[in-house]
Amino acid sequence: MPLMDWLFSLVDEILMGETDQGRDMESGVTIGCQRQDAAANVEEPSWFGQFRNGANPWMARYMYALMFLASNLVAWAVRDYGQIALKDLEKLKGCHGEGECLGAEGVLRVSFGCFMFFIIMFFSTIRTSKMGVRQDKWHSGWWSFKILLLVSLTIIPFVVPSVFIDIYGEVARFGAGVFLLIQLISIITFIKWLNNCCQSDKNAERCHIHVMLIATTAYVVCILGVILMYIWYAPEPSCVLNIFFITWTVVLLQLMTSISLHPKVNAGLLNPGLMGLYIAYICWSAIRSEPAGTRCNRKAESSHHTDWLSIISFFIALLAIVFATFSTGIDSECFQLRKKEARGKDDIPYGYGFFHFVFAMGAMYFSMLLISWNSHHPLKRWTIDVGWTSTWVRIVDEWVAVCLFIWMLVRQIVWKSRHASATA
Repeated sequence: MPLMDWLFSLVDEILMGETDQGRDMESGVTIGCQRQDAAANVEEPSWFGQFRNGANPWMARYMYALMFLASNLVAWAVRDYGQIALKDLEKLKGCHGEGECLGAEGVLRVSFGCFMFFIIMFFSTIRTSKMGVRQDKWHSGWWSFKILLLVSLTIIPFVVPSVFIDIYGEVARFGAGVFLLIQLISIITFIKWLNNCCQSDKNAERCHIHVMLIATTAYVVCILGVILMYIWYAPEPSCVLNIFFITWTVVLLQLMTSISLHPKVNAGLLNPGLMGLYIAYICWSAIRSEPAGTRCNRKAESSHHTDWLSIISFFIALLAIVFATFSTGIDSECFQLRKKEARGKDDIPYGYGFFHFVFAMGAMYFSMLLISWNSHHPLKRWTIDVGWTSTWVRIVDEWVAVCLFIWMLVRQIVWKSRHASATA
């Protein structure tokens, strides 16, 4: 089918980035060194001077992360403690009651403002390629204006009629899925790059013991994690769904290992080991997202009442959202469809447009987590990503991750066989 061929070609071109990165490792050039060299090319005045004048684009990304975190906190405050401001909110044109400006819809309104801010930054910096130009200065400076812009865009959605917010909520589901897909490709590409780095001619002998140690540790942690999930989340034979989730994760781990060790692939144990850790974590997150009240989720039952551990876990989850968005946003090299040319001294250190696009999708993603992917889901304070919808989103995310990883392993064999059959 032409559509499927195009889709596989697109994913293949995206994942081919790690091959070029592996070759860079063999020539003594690493991604970290490239980033350090790029940062070294930037003038470094005082810290305050860099903040005020926007002299350092590397510092700018931390400012954007702090602004993104602030939007997350505002969305949470509107959801959990917005009743305090209910009387003032009712005076706004778009708010005619608690349901329209608080709870899930309040989260969507804050998310919409954050999304608008980063989508404006995306369109204003997408074609930036050189440092020192107006777009570069706009990306790395003008912080007072940007903070005012973000605050304004956060307030404006509260005067927007609810029908538009409902439409945004539906679009946000798609945007959150795009964010998860970008994150998956970034993680898989990093795992592949690390494996290529360790298997290169320059580092093969030196990294052999380290690779075996890391791979063995990864498999041991996976096995222990599976055992604990069976104990915590499948205490009874009647917990069929959780048993299926956990067992299928083990099957997927075995499948990835078998394909990776196949003579035609020969990718070693590091790749499936690290990927196994990731899918085990996703499986745990999925089962943990099951709502309290199910007898198969003892952990949820034990955390039914809000305590200090629930509060700490909530803030850790928020920080994890910001970190995932931040780390994915600066990884634009993994998503270049064309072969990257040598970096010039005045080239930007990372893709500004891609950076802001990931944060825009991240704004949709954090809204879905705070409302558990369902605007009609009953919300409880200090909870995040809880509900059956959240569980199935995580499970599908795990299966998509395995499919992408397997395709990354076998794509060269598939293309060679198709090329051979085409030329025959």
